[in-house]
Amino acid sequence: MAAELVNRLAATKERRLKVLMVAPTSFFNDYGGHIRILEETRALQARGHKVTIVTYYKGKDVAGIQIQRTKALPWHSDYEVGSSRHKLAFDVYLMAETLRVAYRLRPDVIHGHMHEGALIGGLVSRMLNLPLVFDFQGSLTSEMVDHGFLNPSGRFYSWVYRLEKIIDRLPNAILTSSIQARKLLENDFNIAVEKIFPLPDCVDTAAFDPSLFSEDEKAELKRSIGLPLNKTIVVYLGLLTDYQGIPSLLSSAAELKRQRFDIHFLIMGYPNMDHYSNIAEQMGILDMVTFTGRVDYGDAPRFLSLGQLAVSPKISATEGSGKVLNYMAMGLPIIATNTEVHREYLGKLGNYVPPGDVSELVNAIKNQAALLGKADNQGQKLRQRAIDSYSWGMAGREISQIYIKLMSRARHKR
Repeated sequence: MAAELVNRLAATKERRLKVLMVAPTSFFNDYGGHIRILEETRALQARGHKVTIVTYYKGKDVAGIQIQRTKALPWHSDYEVGSSRHKLAFDVYLMAETLRVAYRLRPDVIHGHMHEGALIGGLVSRMLNLPLVFDFQGSLTSEMVDHGFLNPSGRFYSWVYRLEKIIDRLPNAILTSSIQARKLLENDFNIAVEKIFPLPDCVDTAAFDPSLFSEDEKAELKRSIGLPLNKTIVVYLGLLTDYQGIPSLLSSAAELKRQRFDIHFLIMGYPNMDHYSNIAEQMGILDMVTFTGRVDYGDAPRFLSLGQLAVSPKISATEGSGKVLNYMAMGLPIIATNTEVHREYLGKLGNYVPPGDVSELVNAIKNQAALLGKADNQGQKLRQRAIDSYSWGMAGREISQIYIKLMSRARHKR
């Protein structure tokens, strides 16, 4: 409470800024980078800043968030999550809308998310002589490889890599979601360290709080989605893709069934639910795996409260892993792949397995399940770590200070 009061008092002394965010995605959807954009916006609004988000024409509106959308493409009414050949056209439309909104609002700062947002924001910021902040959520080339959109041995890889290097040099400041991302920018792209500001993903620990949900409420929700009432539930909430490790998760379920280990998996998210459900059926594990499909962000705490363990089998080593923070806030013991991003969030409290190693994942699930109900309070320690180190209020204060510093530099140069 005292820290919150200090934040509010500090916010009253700050200059109220107009911030134009460029979000090259279908904001809002209930996963990953969208949640970072949403929570950053709320944290900045709490400090009195006016934020406008320019984004693609699809996505859910969010109460209290000012969103400006592009027009729809006349030849394509839908698009895929992640890399797509249609994104070039979407980004041309986004550039036009960003420029239109910028001339109308005359913002104090441009805040671009992802590389397309930094590129568009860079062009607009130079036209209007404004500072640019880049919210770096992972390597562009690595993400395109992860999504199967770019062959690392193909002829286009070097061109995309060069484009990424150019974009990384446009902003006045870069926010990274992990220390690993900062190292990547310094070592692989030669970005000056003074331009890089690590800003880890955070979590709303007031909403993601296991004490909010009674046993009766959880039992009712279990019945409504067909979960067994008296089995250990392993939860996953995020995108359903190969690079998130879903094949390893299903293979571990199959091996646990072969060993007759009594456990159930609750796999929540999208897209590709039918695809993975068919794979689970072929493996003969549908009796121990429940797929929910998309879960609204506002409902995520309620669904996560059904679990006793959480998993993050993500293979990608360059992207953030915000789902882990939600698990932490819900007081869940966590099994995660051994990546620098996961280690940054979990520290010594994580249960780590090599990416893609099904045998180690199976052993970790069995070992952690055996500890449930004993003296080990790993889940409570993880929740306290989330409260102490990953508050959106602290993040909002840091972003605000970066904005003000950049504006002061710009005024000094003029």
